[in-house]
Amino acid sequence: CLVWTLHGFLLPALLCNRSGGRSKSPQENLRSTPASRGDLSDGAERHRRPYSRHPDGWYMTTAGVVSAMVVKSHLTARATDIFLVTFPKSGTTWIKALPYSALHRRADELLAHSPHQLISFLESQVFVKDRIPDLSSLPEPWLLMTHIPSQSLPDSVAASGCKVVYLCRDPKDCFVSLWHFWNRFMPWNIDDAHRQFCNGVSLFGLYWEHVLSYWNWHVERPSEVLFLTYEELAADTLGHLRRLAEFVGRPFTTEEQDARVDRKIVEICAMESLSGLEVNRSGMTNFTKKDVPNNISFRRGVVGDWRNHLTPEMARRIDEITEVKFKGSGLLLHPPFLQVKRELNEL
Repeated sequence: CLVWTLHGFLLPALLCNRSGGRSKSPQENLRSTPASRGDLSDGAERHRRPYSRHPDGWYMTTAGVVSAMVVKSHLTARATDIFLVTFPKSGTTWIKALPYSALHRRADELLAHSPHQLISFLESQVFVKDRIPDLSSLPEPWLLMTHIPSQSLPDSVAASGCKVVYLCRDPKDCFVSLWHFWNRFMPWNIDDAHRQFCNGVSLFGLYWEHVLSYWNWHVERPSEVLFLTYEELAADTLGHLRRLAEFVGRPFTTEEQDARVDRKIVEICAMESLSGLEVNRSGMTNFTKKDVPNNISFRRGVVGDWRNHLTPEMARRIDEITEVKFKGSGLLLHPPFLQVKRELNEL
């Protein structure tokens, strides 16, 4: 069975304008952006994290910022496309596996391929450094993944009316997962990391702004943007898989449900199942021209694991920001944020 990925279609290209002349490269634009480097507070600088500032105000590695700028300039979304979006460490691997299986009914491919091999990241696998891919040969629909904040996506994503699936997670669990991920590369004190996360010096910017922008988009265009939470997905994976299938235009038929096709997908896509597969325990996937172990995408994935890592003061700080940032948006009535006021009173 043919697995459609984007890697085989990457074509090196010069960054040129439509008239054929050379346009200013994203690297040059980044160098000319005020405060693109060195304006981080002491925690990030002390740990030498290679962050650069995107012109829209969020932080990422220099290579990631450049790639995001190239995505905005060169990707043209179509009405048939499906974009999967998360803030980092919010259930990204899961939200790749489930929609892929729902759309193609080929969950068995996950037994031999990492979800990151089946659905590519725009900014770290497709538009990488000097690569501008020709995606015209890919069959419709495109199924693409990104962490890019909504304001930095190509205008065509909103204009085309394509589908967007956004998955968010309790910011406390999200932070803990991010911290563990960072520590795989360079040890970082959790107090410093917590301060940076709360201040927005984190991959792809301030968590709350990232989530809120996609939530508002969902409120404005619910037929185009599906907003899910990790906690809802964990509580009723089968029900939300069926929602996903309906949303991407491939609802499960009665016959498929009777044959337990949807339930088999849930079983294969369960995090404990995926993390135990050989391809995810010892395999590698190419990101930003480097091979990265698949196992870095898996940790515990447990709802509420933050209680094992955060002090009451740390948890309260994140909850207080959540209450202020999401007030009046409707998000505080949505799991997991429904619990914020109660937890603030308990701490």
